[in-house]
Amino acid sequence: MYSHCVWNFSIKDPVIYLSFDDGPHPVATPFVLDLLKQFNAKATFFCIGKNVALYPAVYKRILTEGHRTGNHTFNHINGWKHTDEEYIKDVAEARKYIDSKLFRPPYGKITKFQVKLLMGLQNTKQDVLFKVIMWDVLSADFDESISAEKCTSNVIKNAGPGSIIVFHDSEKAFPRMQSALLETLKFFTNKGYSFQSIS
Repeated sequence: MYSHCVWNFSIKDPVIYLSFDDGPHPVATPFVLDLLKQFNAKATFFCIGKNVALYPAVYKRILTEGHRTGNHTFNHINGWKHTDEEYIKDVAEARKYIDSKLFRPPYGKITKFQVKLLMGLQNTKQDVLFKVIMWDVLSADFDESISAEKCTSNVIKNAGPGSIIVFHDSEKAFPRMQSALLETLKFFTNKGYSFQSIS
C-alpha cells in the first residue's frame, strides 16, 4: 500500500535518517538541535505551519544549522477525517511558511487519492508536487503510557541502514524523547553510523 510514498532508503551504507514531527517548539526543538550538534548529526523536521508562524526564530535556526524541513500541514489534520479539498487547502496554507517539497501526513493518515494529489499524479490546478515521506521506525515517544526506555528500544531494535526514524519535538513527547534521542545517537554513533537529512 502507498507505494508512491517513501518509507526508507535502500542503501547498505551505515546511514540513518532522523526525523522530527510537530514542531517547532520553543523548548523541545532547541534541545534537539543542541543534541544533534553534539553528534554532528543532520535531521529532517516536519513542521506544523501554525507552529512555524508562532516560533519563526526556532524554525530559522533549524535551517541555519543545516537541517531540512518538511510540510506537516498547517493545523495537524487527519487526512482520513477531512475532504480532499480541505486537506490540500491546509497543506497549501502551511506551504506559505514552509518552503519544502517534502511532506509527511500527521498520524500517517492520508488517503491514496490525497497522496496522488500532493505528488501531482492526479490532475490538479494547484502546484502541490511533494515527495511524501513516511517511516519504517516509530519511536512512539508521543505515547504517554510507555517509558523512555521503551522508546529507545523501539528504535535500536528496528533501525538499520537507510531507516527513517520518527521522533517528536513536541511538549507531549519531550519527557520521553530527551533520553531516547540521546541513547539513539550514542548507540548508532558507536556502531559507525552517520545521521543525514532527507534530500
